[in-house]
Amino acid sequence: MTGIKKALICPMDWGIGHATRCVPVIEKLKDLGFELIIAAGGRPMEFLKKEYPWIPVVSFPGIKIRYPGNHWFTIKVLLLAPKLLIATWREHQALKKIVLQTNASVVISDNRYGCWHPSIPSVFITHELEIQVPSGNPIIKRIINRINRKLINRFTECWVPDFEPHHGLAGNLSHPSMLPGKIHFIGILSRFSKSADNHPEISVQSYDLLVMLSGPEPQRTLIEEKILMQLMSINIQVALVRGITESDEAYVLDGRIHMFSHLETSKLKALIAASDLVIARSGYSTIMDIATLGKRAIFIPTPGQSEQEYLAHYLMDKKIYFAISQENFDLFYAIEMSKNFPGMVLRNDYEVLSERINALKLIS
Repeated sequence: MTGIKKALICPMDWGIGHATRCVPVIEKLKDLGFELIIAAGGRPMEFLKKEYPWIPVVSFPGIKIRYPGNHWFTIKVLLLAPKLLIATWREHQALKKIVLQTNASVVISDNRYGCWHPSIPSVFITHELEIQVPSGNPIIKRIINRINRKLINRFTECWVPDFEPHHGLAGNLSHPSMLPGKIHFIGILSRFSKSADNHPEISVQSYDLLVMLSGPEPQRTLIEEKILMQLMSINIQVALVRGITESDEAYVLDGRIHMFSHLETSKLKALIAASDLVIARSGYSTIMDIATLGKRAIFIPTPGQSEQEYLAHYLMDKKIYFAISQENFDLFYAIEMSKNFPGMVLRNDYEVLSERINALKLIS
């Protein structure tokens, strides 16, 4: 292909984390001369449309799984495995049609296994090179990760948003004993470190606590209700960002709990900076954002989501962030315990990301 290169960005739509960590990738692609197209669905699509209203958007819903309200997620996924593989194949067929319609020359897939193309460079972004299995069954874990490696190896390259030395930020998730082929560690990806942030400094009210919610339903609503109920008995100034990208609603409860359905990146960055402590899910994108801004945090993993449970325990064992389960969540106890966990600061110069994007220009 000749002329301007077109990059098709396809984030997974389980929450908005996969879309938010695409922000620095989008910024680098733009800086290095790519024309951009977003193919997404649900809240990730709404988020990216608000962040980049000038980028064309193709509606491309992902594979839907509704999280159960108990700890049977892994069993449910195993039972659904044949349907998931069929859905991945259908996603792949739909992706080929979108590439034909848009004349894309590169595909960037964030954790969407079906978004690879046989004729153009296709990149898979993931930190889950080794999927965790809550049951601990070694046979099931071996089978799942063999399938995972096989699916990843269909892509031209795999970009891992972590640092290679010392097990990085994601531990065994991104540093398994057996790596898939064509792996490149590109450093952490955070929307708060995007290379072309031209927004002016924003002044916001200071808060004792910032609660950032995200992820699939019904668990997002369940943890929101639990936190709000406990906030009523603690007299502190709180901001709560609900993670509902389809709304811009904002209101105040009890004169001190400031509710925001969604905030654009620059406003959320200012809000995090002005808050003493953050409560959030232990999704990897959220962890990368918190580490980029150097804030203390309390993490509550989504029940049954083994990746978040692993990350929460891994970082707590390292004495970096305090973590507590949703079932046992006690706000006052968590705030007190978090004082013993200082957080951390991580930065990424995005040099490796720039190198990989320039390499794509040569082969596309």
